Amino acid sequence: MTRVMTKSTMDHMNSIEILSDLTQRPVDAAKGLPNLTADQLNAHTGDHPNSIAWLLWHSGREVDAQLADLTGDEQRWESFRTSFNLGDIGDSVGLGHTPAQAAEVAVDDQQLLVDYLEATLTAVGRYVSQLSEDALGEVIDENWTPPVTRGVRLISIIDDAIQHVGQAAYAAGALTKPS
Repeated sequence: MTRVMTKSTMDHMNSIEILSDLTQRPVDAAKGLPNLTADQLNAHTGDHPNSIAWLLWHSGREVDAQLADLTGDEQRWESFRTSFNLGDIGDSVGLGHTPAQAAEVAVDDQQLLVDYLEATLTAVGRYVSQLSEDALGEVIDENWTPPVTRGVRLISIIDDAIQHVGQAAYAAGALTKPS
């Protein structure tokens, strides 16, 4: 389901509300993917190393790991690990995976991928909703130039999920287009 933001709605939203709403956009997009077979989920379209399964898994892992860094809470992965049954590769986030490592991320259950992504982004939405506007401007990482604020990190987390789910949607469209 796509959320529609009208000008009058946007005029009355603050940064916290906008970020909270934005966290659900990649979830909506993932839920809107066509139903894919296990072969389609794990296909490497155009010989690309990242399958749809990898893209959705990676989106959830990146969101999860980065949110845990912000909150100090346990990653949601702990409750999903057994269901995914990916072994040690599942504990990574996918950043820097070789093609062989990316191929190890084989998941046959599309709903599991969407559920994990939804759990991580819903957690981000809850976290954001508890913040003050001032908290968004707090510097949380001085290892970058300019230093990264909490708000910029949150935007980066959400943007990464949006991009990867969009890539999954493109690949899914290529795999399911009528002949």
